Formats: sequence, structure tokens, C-alpha cells
Amino acid sequence: MTTRFLRVLIFLAIARLAGAAEATSPKLAVVISVDQLRADYLVRFRPYFGEGGFKRLLEGGADFRNAHYRHALTKTAPGHALILSGVHANVHGVIDNDWLDRDLWEPINSVEDRGSPLVGINPAELGPAQAKAPEKTGRSPKNFRAATLGDILKQLHREKSKVFAASNKDRSAILLGGQKADAAYWDENGKFVTSRHYRAELPAWVAAFNAEKRVEAVFGKTWDRLLPANVYEKVQGPDDATGELVNYGLTRVFPKTVDGGKPTLTSAFYSAYDLSPFTTEVLGEFVLRAITEEKLGRHAATDLLCVSFSQIDAVGHGYGPDSQEIMDAMLRLDRVLAAIMAKIDRELGLAQCVFVLTADHGVARMPERMGSAPAGRVKLADLDPVVKKALDAKFGALPSGETWMTRDSSAYHLVPSALKAKGVSASEAAVVVKTALLGVPTIGYAFTRDELLAEPEGTDVLAMARRSYNASRGREVMFFTKENFLPVGATGSTHATPYDYDTHVPIVFFGKGVFKGVYQEAVGVEDIAPTFAALLGIAPPPLAKGKKLL
Repeated sequence: MTTRFLRVLIFLAIARLAGAAEATSPKLAVVISVDQLRADYLVRFRPYFGEGGFKRLLEGGADFRNAHYRHALTKTAPGHALILSGVHANVHGVIDNDWLDRDLWEPINSVEDRGSPLVGINPAELGPAQAKAPEKTGRSPKNFRAATLGDILKQLHREKSKVFAASNKDRSAILLGGQKADAAYWDENGKFVTSRHYRAELPAWVAAFNAEKRVEAVFGKTWDRLLPANVYEKVQGPDDATGELVNYGLTRVFPKTVDGGKPTLTSAFYSAYDLSPFTTEVLGEFVLRAITEEKLGRHAATDLLCVSFSQIDAVGHGYGPDSQEIMDAMLRLDRVLAAIMAKIDRELGLAQCVFVLTADHGVARMPERMGSAPAGRVKLADLDPVVKKALDAKFGALPSGETWMTRDSSAYHLVPSALKAKGVSASEAAVVVKTALLGVPTIGYAFTRDELLAEPEGTDVLAMARRSYNASRGREVMFFTKENFLPVGATGSTHATPYDYDTHVPIVFFGKGVFKGVYQEAVGVEDIAPTFAALLGIAPPPLAKGKKLL
């Protein structure tokens, strides 16, 4: 048998398998990621959900109650990069939302690509910083070093399958969509935009949607609670709570006027809008329009729709998980999900579709709501003089104008020229930095590059930190505050730690091929990709490390 003949036989076999998959696979696969959705929200607010959104997914789907991230730096970009790739940052390379580019020695965005300028908005419209450096506003999955389920679909079915992603955040849409997505859209100052990585101009329907100025129509609207105030008081406590955000014209209490605190529309309005549930509603309207205009679920093979809702994250940062604001935002998101599911049911039939609901991370409670438990706020800038003092004491002070290190999120880079000037290795200096950090009462863990480069086996914090560390983009020292000590300012809350409140998220599968029930087994977010691949009848991404559930 000749090699050429063998190749023909293999090609025909693959074609037959692809044809069989097209005939039996779901019409539409839907990935719903809710930014900062703690797993307990679905329990706490469940009695107040309607029938068509979260409750529909929970009652008709496979609800994995003990699902966690197994990496330590629980942020938006690493989380979204993991969901459909099945691999962590030590492989996919998206170590943070932003990181220091060690060649340029300047911060870059996780989805920054200077060769893929924005489409649909002028960088000057984004603000003074973007107008000054428009090349840094370009976006694509260039920095993402792994394939996703969408990439597998496109490789297998090409134009017979469509992959569409949308979010309020650029990184969320781009990293869910993967390398080969047909489209990824996100919200920039009231417009849904994309980049040259995907297309040269907006399709007519997106341009028309933006022309309707739905975001600007929110100016001056009131955000008030959907249910009576006493319901929120019973579930979440008082509306007026110490530590909650007061900014952009938004008060700590309901009702809130969404106008940026100005009589006319300014940039502050868009910040207020991002905090309001109206941003969820407009994204929902965009997705409903996309289902029709992009003919999702009507192609020969399975289409993939990825949607990431970001407003829960904004509210959690501003008001914390115990706030009445987060409860109302969840109830309003529930209505948006119900509308999306109802449209898909009408047009395609839910029995012909498959869904997964998850999140990119959780969030900590605000220290002010923790009672007598040890808790507090940590100003990371206060660590810099501690680290400098330790390095000076060990190796001698540097000349004026020189610096030992650059802090990059919860980590430190050591400046090569400083190390060279003192004849010190990075490994030696990293140990000094680690020791200094662990001497600070609010720091719980610190790890050097040498410790982080080992294989990420196990489930302890060091193993989790290793999954968040990438050798080519890594820092010399990575650290984490103690549990319930938040690296955040005077108000609000945050995430980015290896603790349960940041790692525990929902995973709910629903639809074709899913056996409904409540599952208590310990699972990881890396299990979503191989499980969803099996439900779609395709191979998982080649680097995926998780296990197939169900």
C-alpha cells in the first residue's frame, strides 16, 4: 500500500467521522462565564431566581458543587484562558491580566497585540493614555499559547462551524474564543468593538447596534432593587455598609443614579455604567442579536457561543459579596440568562444544545464584614521599602537613581543591571526578597523562581503557585497575602489568592448528553474542556490536563 493511498484512506476516514459528528452533535454549544461568580451565590440567591435562568440550569443540569481552580493567581485572564483550553498558565502563558514584559521592561496587557489595532472605535475615544500610545490598544490572542475547544471545532469543521465570543471585557471574549474564533467582541466606552485579528471592519449588524446608542441611553437612569428592600436586608444585611464604594456619582445605598456624578455625559459615566446592571442587560441584548445575525446553531456542524458577563466582578470589587448590590446584580443577570435561553429554545430547541456555566474566580468578603475574624487591608506599595532595605542590608545600597526591583502585581522582578552591578545572582537575591516578605505579618506565602519551576504536582499552595507560573514570563518572587487580608484600597474587595473564597466556582453542564444531578466530587475547572469536548463529540484540546466528567 503506497503512502499516498494510505493518506487518502485516512482523509476519507476523518471525513466520514466528521460527517457523523455533524449529524449527531449539538447544534449549538454555549459557554457562560460570569466574572467573579462565587459558588455560594447560586445557593444564597436561588430562592429569588426566576424559572428560566440559573434555576433552569441548576434543576435540569449536572451541578458540580465542589469545583475549584487549582491555580493560585485567581484573576480574569488566567481563568478565562483555562476554561476552554484545559491547561494552566504554566502552559498557556497567560499569567495575569497584565504583566511586565521583561524585554521591554514595561507592562503589557494579557491580550495586547500591537499588530492588531481595534476595529469599531478610535483609540483617542478611550482616554488620554490610549490616545498617547494607540499601538498598545491592539488586541488578539497572540499571547495565549494553547488551543481551545473553539480551535478544535474550527480545525475539524472549518466554515461549517462558527465560533463567536462576546463580553464586557476584551480578555474574557478573546481568551474564551481562542486562536481561530470567527468573532470576538467586547465593550469599549459604549461600543462593541473587535480587532484586526478578526476582521477589517465591523459587520453591518454590529455597527447598527452601536448606532442605537443603547449605552448612552442609560445616562441618568436609576438603579434600584428589583425586590422589596426587606428581602435584601434579610439575605445580605444592611444596605449602608462601611467599606463600600462611593465614586462615579454612585452612593453606598439604593437608589443610585447612573450619570457619573456629572450633569452631562463624561468618561466618569462609563465607569458608573460598568458598575450598573445595565451593562449586563446591554450585553444580553447584543448576544440576542448575534444569535440571529450570525445564524448561530444553524450551520452544518456545532457552533460555539461564548459569553462572559463582567458586571458581577465590578460590583464585587466595589461593594463586596455581602452587599445588597451583588444580590440585585445577580437577580438581574438571571433575567438576562433566561431571555437568552428562551430565544435559543424557541429557535433551536434546548434539547439540541449544550451549555456550561462557570466563573473565572471568586472574591473575598470585605474585612469590615468579617466580624472578629482576623482580616484587613494590605497596601502592597508598603512592601517595597521592606524589600529594598533587606537587599541593601545583604548586598549593599545601590547608587542613587538605581533600583533593585519592580513589583508586578503580587510578585517582584529583580533588575538585571542592579544584580550585575553587585555581582549577585538572581537566585541569591530572590531568597533575600522571599525572607523579607515572610517577615511581614500580613504575608502568608512567598516563593522564589527556583521553587516555582518544579513540576506542579499536588494541591498545596506551592503546587497552585507553580500552575500560575510560566518560565518565560515569570517573576523572581511570587507572594500572597494571608487569608482574609486583601491587597486592595480602603473600599471594596478583590481576589487573586489560592484561598477557597477565590477558587470555589460553579460548574454546571446542561442540555444534550448531560445527566442531571448534584455531584459532590472534587473537580477542577480544567475538567470543563475535556468534558465539553465529549459532549460535542470532538477531541479535547491537545494539551488539556483535566478529566472527563459525567
